[in-house]
Amino acid sequence: MGEVDETFIQDPEHRPCLSIIEAEDIPLIDLSPIITSSSSSNPKAIKEVVKQIGSACKEWGFLQVINHGVPVETRHKLDTAVREFFKLPLEEKRKVRRDESKVMGYYDAELTKNVRDWKEVLDFVVKEPTVVPASPYPDDKEVTQWYNQWPEYPPQFREACEEYNEQVVKLGLKLMELIAMSLDLPANRFHGYFEDETSNLRINYYPPCPSPHLALGLGRHKDGGALTVLAQDDVGGLEIKRKTDGEWIRVKPIPHAFVINISNILQTFKVWSNDRYDSVEHRALVNSEKERLSIGLSLNPAHYTLVKPLEELTDEQNPPKFRPYSWGKFMTHRKLTNFKKLNIDNIQIDQLRILE
Repeated sequence: MGEVDETFIQDPEHRPCLSIIEAEDIPLIDLSPIITSSSSSNPKAIKEVVKQIGSACKEWGFLQVINHGVPVETRHKLDTAVREFFKLPLEEKRKVRRDESKVMGYYDAELTKNVRDWKEVLDFVVKEPTVVPASPYPDDKEVTQWYNQWPEYPPQFREACEEYNEQVVKLGLKLMELIAMSLDLPANRFHGYFEDETSNLRINYYPPCPSPHLALGLGRHKDGGALTVLAQDDVGGLEIKRKTDGEWIRVKPIPHAFVINISNILQTFKVWSNDRYDSVEHRALVNSEKERLSIGLSLNPAHYTLVKPLEELTDEQNPPKFRPYSWGKFMTHRKLTNFKKLNIDNIQIDQLRILE
């Protein structure tokens, strides 16, 4: 991938930190009371898990879960297939490169001209095809469909990916139930938003970097959608910006655990919860000696979802703090700006806040 140009790392917020705090106090939640078949007979245990989920969402915006029900074999199959793909020659990987007409697929820093992010990426939609708005313009009612580009090699890639998606979406929806309960809502409150989900899987591969102190695998950001279920390997490198003091702290990898963050680049949960739950910025570091792999599934609502504060969480004393916005229009804008500049501004959360 070449050498790192020092001129691209000027902002201290983007520059990797050599001394980092190990965030062993990020909430680690055991989901076995929810996953096991006998869980319904133990309401006290379920209530405790819900309480832990709510606390983690409010205080951290991040958590890790164990005993989550996703088979280890499912994760291992995809991990193996992904590593085989990224070892292929560049010309083979670029056979499934993304472009404006095929927005899912492969890309790397050279293709995107973003040398600050030291990575290669594969993007897939979970539901194929995924129906989305044809454009981000409010008056355009046309829709289009996104399809995956499946690599020919390794031959087991598609099967491993689809099996993984099925299992992790199931986990994501279970977490949505727990979050709903933590807000004193019915467990199925969010179900309707995901009947025609626009969820996607992003596979990030970070090659060894000759100058890790000058590059980031991924710059600081907040994810889109409702929540992200992330599998990171034992190399680690994920950092979050702690709410209490703004310090960047590293998320310690735990075998077979998933990292969960309530994702909201446009603050979906911030709006749904009317400012009760908020995500935090996070970023990824690279390693000078080891490759790193992370697999993130973003659980996204249907394209026609109008995101707004839930009625159950607003009243005269706590009125809505945000105006509604179209999830599909926002998502389409975000995807198309990967390929061209649009004559429409991206929506930011501050633009939606209702001033008191």
